[in-house]
Amino acid sequence: MTSTETTTEAAAGGGMADRARRLQSLLEILAARGGRLSVTEAATALQVSEATVRRDFTALAEQHLVTRTHGGIVASSVAYDLPVRYRHGGDHSTRERIAITAAGLVEPGSVVGLNGGTTTSATARHIAARPDLARATHRPALTLVTNALNIATEMVLRPSLRTVILGGVALPQSYELTGPLASMVMQSLWLDILILGVDGFSIEGTSCHDESEAGIDALMVSRARQVVVAAGSEKLGRHSFAKICDASAVDTLVTDDAADEKVVADLRAAGVTVLLA
Repeated sequence: MTSTETTTEAAAGGGMADRARRLQSLLEILAARGGRLSVTEAATALQVSEATVRRDFTALAEQHLVTRTHGGIVASSVAYDLPVRYRHGGDHSTRERIAITAAGLVEPGSVVGLNGGTTTSATARHIAARPDLARATHRPALTLVTNALNIATEMVLRPSLRTVILGGVALPQSYELTGPLASMVMQSLWLDILILGVDGFSIEGTSCHDESEAGIDALMVSRARQVVVAAGSEKLGRHSFAKICDASAVDTLVTDDAADEKVVADLRAAGVTVLLA
């Protein structure tokens, strides 16, 4: 290693905060490169040594966020194809920014609810990747409640999380559980924060395409102390088939910086805190 590399290595690997940022960067690079990343690619992208990258890969693998391969890593994921609406959910980088911001709103030790969708699935992964939760001395560091089968399948592998899944009838188009059984379970639970994915959000409220999903989502809203909508700007100012809740029931909206200024102003006037990722 040259003197320049040594200096870069020392700066990059210096403290816990630096490493946390580096691990987060690795996950973002991994996602951007289609779920596969080599040691050489990571070292070049982050300007650190391959030895540091190997240690970071091991740390991510220990958190069940990736799987080690010969010379690199691949993303840990469920072993089946997700429905089309999950695989083609808009701009990936925008969704990741929203998910990272939403994940940062979660307090350690809290009970977090998530419904199904591309953005909530990404948010769940970023919650699980948070170093402060992985380092927490108490277990579980977080309780996650979801009606989405794909989220539960991924999160159950995270040792720092307790995963609670609602019962009910699984919808093939979204992997969400709905129906009387899901309602019965949800009525017995309380959430500190709900990360809610929607198909539409306007001054008239939030909405989605399926009335059975809307029913469970509305119940989750009613059982949550804080409601955070995580949605791309393309979903703002519009409404879908089934209403979930009034805008007044939403505490925070996390969206991207392409959001329509008038829609954002209207929502803020209605008392919604808007965060632009």
